[in-house]
Amino acid sequence: MTQHVFVAMPYGTKQGINFDKVYSDFIKKALEQAGFEVFRADEERRAGEIRVDMFQELLIADLVVVDLSIDNPNVWYELGVRHALRARGIVLIQSKREHQPFDVYTDRRLEYQVKDGIPDPDTVEKDKAALAEMAKETVASWQGRKISPVYELLPNLQEPDWKTLRIGDVREFWERHNAWEDRVELARKTGHIGDLLVLADEAPVAAFRAEAWIKAGDALRKAERFDFALEQLERGLEIDPANIKGLHEKGVCLQRLGISGRAGHSLERARMHYQKVLQQYPNDPETWALLGRVDKDAWIATWRGLGNTVKQMQEDAAYEDALLRAAIDSYARGLQCNPGHYYSGINALTLMHLYRHLTGDARYEREMATMAGAVCYGAECEQDEHQRYWSQVTLGDLEVLAGTPDTVRAAYKDAIARNDKDWFALNSSKAQLQMLLDLGFQPENVAAGIATFDRALQKLSKPEDRWQPRYVFLFSGHMIDAPDRPVPRFPTAKESIAAQKIAEALDHMGAGPDDLALTQGACGGDLLFTEACQQQGVKVQWLQPFREPEFIQKSVVCYGESWRNRYLDAKIKLAAPIRSVPDDLGEPPRGVKEDYPYERCNRWLLYTALAYGVDKMRFICLWNGEGGDGRGGTAHMYNEVKQRTGHVTWIDVRQI
Repeated sequence: MTQHVFVAMPYGTKQGINFDKVYSDFIKKALEQAGFEVFRADEERRAGEIRVDMFQELLIADLVVVDLSIDNPNVWYELGVRHALRARGIVLIQSKREHQPFDVYTDRRLEYQVKDGIPDPDTVEKDKAALAEMAKETVASWQGRKISPVYELLPNLQEPDWKTLRIGDVREFWERHNAWEDRVELARKTGHIGDLLVLADEAPVAAFRAEAWIKAGDALRKAERFDFALEQLERGLEIDPANIKGLHEKGVCLQRLGISGRAGHSLERARMHYQKVLQQYPNDPETWALLGRVDKDAWIATWRGLGNTVKQMQEDAAYEDALLRAAIDSYARGLQCNPGHYYSGINALTLMHLYRHLTGDARYEREMATMAGAVCYGAECEQDEHQRYWSQVTLGDLEVLAGTPDTVRAAYKDAIARNDKDWFALNSSKAQLQMLLDLGFQPENVAAGIATFDRALQKLSKPEDRWQPRYVFLFSGHMIDAPDRPVPRFPTAKESIAAQKIAEALDHMGAGPDDLALTQGACGGDLLFTEACQQQGVKVQWLQPFREPEFIQKSVVCYGESWRNRYLDAKIKLAAPIRSVPDDLGEPPRGVKEDYPYERCNRWLLYTALAYGVDKMRFICLWNGEGGDGRGGTAHMYNEVKQRTGHVTWIDVRQI
């Protein structure tokens, strides 16, 4: 992950200091060596207003480094703009000066040494290390104390939305962003969650990363990978804690984990989360509706049980009327906050009808008549084509409450006609009707609705019916040694015993046709693993750091032609076409090192495996326990996996 830094400082030589040398020999080197991408406004070479780039950078940069060595008006102006736009992400530096300005007198700053107008050669390495450390600390403590005195002294002031302030002229930064965003959207639409997670890590600034992680969380939540989704959402919310979409998605994940009874999770966690969101957004109808869903799920859990009769469920549901009223109140509050929020309205109205059906209490009678009209009007006025299915379903739900079997069928058929083969949406609509059926409410209308959805669902394959692996075997291992390698690591003499150990590991875990294997396909460990998997019927997919012709040259025939035929034989039996980093993820971020494609591919393989479910992943590595020849080797993959799962099988090359 590369953080983006903008440097505000004087240019040229002023008051005996060569600031261009300070930038090139001290600031830029220190930050780039620490992994930051560094930019100064005068580096924009295109024609146009330099202030455009400056303002854009001051708004979106992860970090702004400001050199206050001299009282330069432009630098003070830029510092003031950053203070006004962002609450955090500022590092102050200076060479020695006689007095400190009042406005930043108490602010922490780093002092660097100058000799003969340039960074002091005797101390520059120490100064570079100090600057790198201070920059890392500032980024790491993003959600800590507000650095800007503007936001610190005006605590209710909100930072602007960076997207709304995007400057229309397309410059290099936004061209890169557009290309990156297109890749993110393609990964989301195609369901390649591993792609989405790598791209999120590579976003050029924190604001973009937050958005991408929240999109990844949404995709993982829809795939019912709730634990992993929650991890991505929390990464995004750490940067953008007020992101309402991310807050909603986090609540849904907590709710689903609570329903499933996963360790450490309960519906109460979701309820507390939504209550906290409402402190920040008290009039947000979606949050009220989601809180209502938590109370509704808690109520359903008290009466729905395997083998219970309709009468038993009715009695238990009526007894838990307090929980039912809590759900009604939350949904009704959502409609009050926005009379057009028909989702809140139809849920409140349906539960009011159920309350009367179960208890005989007519306390909601007056509200029901008024609410029905509001819900109908709101649903009929829906303008967003992407929401038209749900608005039509709402009209069908109204017919269930007060119509006939014929009107119910007609309304739901209109809704289904607007459904784009979304199995989840159809099944969710049917599940609401199933709840009504369990409680004996309007049985003829409900039966007509369920039959209508069943007919539509039969035409689609269930997501579970699409093949999902039982286990995902992720492999990383050494390539076979070059004939002239000075210190042997994986010599040809160990090839057969390594192949045996890999096969034994797979056999021990019961690997077979129900499983998926992910690796690159390089000579040595990758191909030995691929061959062993294919012998046991495991489906194998290759993800490669380069396009295939380049990969073959760099990683298959690099130490001789003998591996080419084995590669081609294995390729024929692959379960899916080869995917490559350049084709699927695009060009790497600017400023990365030459060996970055290997590290990038490692993370791509890891994220792709994890997207199937953390509990499904099994990692096998053929490794000598030492650091690699560069970034992205087996050591890197081993350390990444160890942080996430204990399912690691290490075949130590030194011991075979």
